[in-house]
Amino acid sequence: MRKLSALMAAMVGVAWLHTPALASGWNMPLGVTALSRDIHGLHMTIFWICVVIGIVVFGVMFYSLFRFRRSQGAKAAHFHENTTVEVIWTAIPLLILVGMALPATATLKEMYDTEDADLDVMVTGQQWRWHYEYLGEDVAFTSNLDTPREQIGGAVEKGENYLLEVDEPLVLPVGRKVRFLLTSDDVVHSWWVPDLAVKQDAIPGFVNENWVRIEEPGIYRGQCTELCGRNHGFMPVVVEAMEPEAFETWLAERKQVAAREASGVDREWGMEELMTRGQKVYESICASCHQVDGSGNPPVFPALANNPTLMAERDRHIDVVINGVAGAPMPAFSSSLSPVEIAAVVTYERNAWGSDTGDIVQPSEIQSRLE
Repeated sequence: MRKLSALMAAMVGVAWLHTPALASGWNMPLGVTALSRDIHGLHMTIFWICVVIGIVVFGVMFYSLFRFRRSQGAKAAHFHENTTVEVIWTAIPLLILVGMALPATATLKEMYDTEDADLDVMVTGQQWRWHYEYLGEDVAFTSNLDTPREQIGGAVEKGENYLLEVDEPLVLPVGRKVRFLLTSDDVVHSWWVPDLAVKQDAIPGFVNENWVRIEEPGIYRGQCTELCGRNHGFMPVVVEAMEPEAFETWLAERKQVAAREASGVDREWGMEELMTRGQKVYESICASCHQVDGSGNPPVFPALANNPTLMAERDRHIDVVINGVAGAPMPAFSSSLSPVEIAAVVTYERNAWGSDTGDIVQPSEIQSRLE
């Protein structure tokens, strides 16, 4: 029995020494926030408690099976109602649970403390992209998958960050507490970045909260972890953490971009610039369902190329993009695209792939429909 105890102690000791190795690769990451390290520490504490319990229980069981086997002449003892044994096997699990509950409660309290945030970001899940709005800063944008379609189709070798690249990452300052307000425009999504220890459901009609204080600049990647439809696997999350000074510079530049976007509603746009802007919007947002060449995926996603019904009804075409289609996968883009982007993508769809209707939709027309 002493040899068995020594063996179990040695196994636990060796495993404990290998904790840093387990923290990378197979295990959950340590992360780049104080909270992520607390969560990792809690995880490892519970893990090793379970390891010790498993070793003790199975060690005693296998030792008993081997030492007191029938072939060696052992005879089973008959006893019941041993008060001492019953107290022991009730008290020990109770003490273990209390020991696990204390650090878990402290970590949970910290996880749910979203007060005194330096920055609030509204995160809205949409099939299949993320919309970010910096509350009180007049800055908002949509983050779309940016992995080249040649990689997705297998025409070229897949990159290092395959399906984990976006055109617009969420930019956050280092050392500041950022509160996330998460919701969804359509179905349930889940915003998850392992290195930040943030995983929160985005539910239609509800606003959930979470927070982060990043300690190290860098780029941190994650994904939607709630099965949200056909392109669930094409909905990555990318967070770029900057030093506060760099973040303030970036935020000022984004405010200028937003101001130019707003002023673009009041001017007349030419066909060429609308087509260029519309192609970019279409390939980022619409192509995942309707294909890059507009061929669609009938019957769920109809073809847009040479669609006689759509080309004959200009007003209906605009209305579908703005308000979506009830009972169909086509969402409303009035909340995620600007009037300039809506005008551009409708113009592009009406003049691409050989349709050539000559129709130009101005941002001012879209703005008047949204008011």
